[in-house]
Amino acid sequence: MTSIKAAMLGAAIALCTFGAAHAAYPDRAVKIVVPQAPGGASDALARLIAQKLGDAWGQPVVVENRAGAGGNIGLESVARSTGDGYTLLMSYEGTQAINVSLYKTVTYDPVGDFEPVATVATVPFLLAVNNNVKATDFKAFVAAAQADGKVTFGSAGNGTVNHLLGEMMNMVTHTKLTHVPYRGAGPALADLLGGSIDSVFSSAPSIAQQVDAGKVRALAITSAQRSERFPNLPTIAESGYPSFDVNPWFGLFAPKGTPPDVVQKINMDVGKLLDDPAFVKSLAAQGATPMKLTPDQFRTILVKDIKKWAVVVKESGAVAN
Repeated sequence: MTSIKAAMLGAAIALCTFGAAHAAYPDRAVKIVVPQAPGGASDALARLIAQKLGDAWGQPVVVENRAGAGGNIGLESVARSTGDGYTLLMSYEGTQAINVSLYKTVTYDPVGDFEPVATVATVPFLLAVNNNVKATDFKAFVAAAQADGKVTFGSAGNGTVNHLLGEMMNMVTHTKLTHVPYRGAGPALADLLGGSIDSVFSSAPSIAQQVDAGKVRALAITSAQRSERFPNLPTIAESGYPSFDVNPWFGLFAPKGTPPDVVQKINMDVGKLLDDPAFVKSLAAQGATPMKLTPDQFRTILVKDIKKWAVVVKESGAVAN
């Protein structure tokens, strides 16, 4: 056999082996990193996805919470991981699209260091107040906030979506809600329940149980359309502010360099879940709406949202270190 033929045969064997390896994906456990603490929307959706993908793949899919620095610790860990499909990231608009404008220094590129894999869902936020607040609807709350400059809203920290939502409300309604930052959504919700703050913007999965139990009162939802989970809850848009529409996406990313066929397989398998009525029902129970996009479409939305939130961060003056 000539050296040229041998080289060609070797290349063909390598190519077949490469394709076979990817065709068998996954042949071991897959990890989904959640860059937030347990209990939030990212964590809830990651665990739903992990269970269903694990069943479909016949391999364990485990969730690892790596919270800290507003999600930057988890994002950095995935960006530095091997791009082989066995480490994934459950990120959302509030982390992937905002942090690059919010933090003076980030050690990753939210676009260049990741492969967008599959969107999962959109999840609106609810404006909720403690039961001591007299306002029973959004318009009454706005009127009270306009009359009294001491009305407060809590957030998971400077520059988080629930902080920027409060600042957006101040901009469009000409109110002066006072921001009270916390180290996470949990402490903010605890103080809302205790009556120490008047209101919060919280993701639907994070606050649904408290709303259902009557421990807090939801006044409005931030998406342009009403939620199936809370059909009687009006949107801020229909309450007199038609341009108000915040409905953050959640989705899976992989480290840069993850093979395209692996990305496509995960995207297709997540897509099958999003076509499954039982899975969609599970999402609806969390207040989430399925969102099905190709990896290229996902990348386009990410780039657009980075630009959109950069304007909001600048106008709000929010800064995190």
